[in-house]
Amino acid sequence: MCQWMKNRTEEVAGKLKLGEVPEKPWTHISVDFITKLPIIAGKDAILVVCDRLSKMTHFIATMEGTSAERLARLFRDNM
Repeated sequence: MCQWMKNRTEEVAGKLKLGEVPEKPWTHISVDFITKLPIIAGKDAILVVCDRLSKMTHFIATMEGTSAERLARLFRDNM
């Protein structure tokens, strides 16, 4: 009986809103890292870049401790 009468402490959820759908490929991307891999050819991580419209992905081998500047160069050179 107590569980039925218990007041809610959280707000009631509203309606879900659909995300923006890209109109052209490679205008909206997602970026992620796969780390802690065995070292092969001096690389131990993978930079994964995915296009949200076509789901096309690029996998770029890199090092886990790579600087932001180096990652920007990797992105520019491999895209």
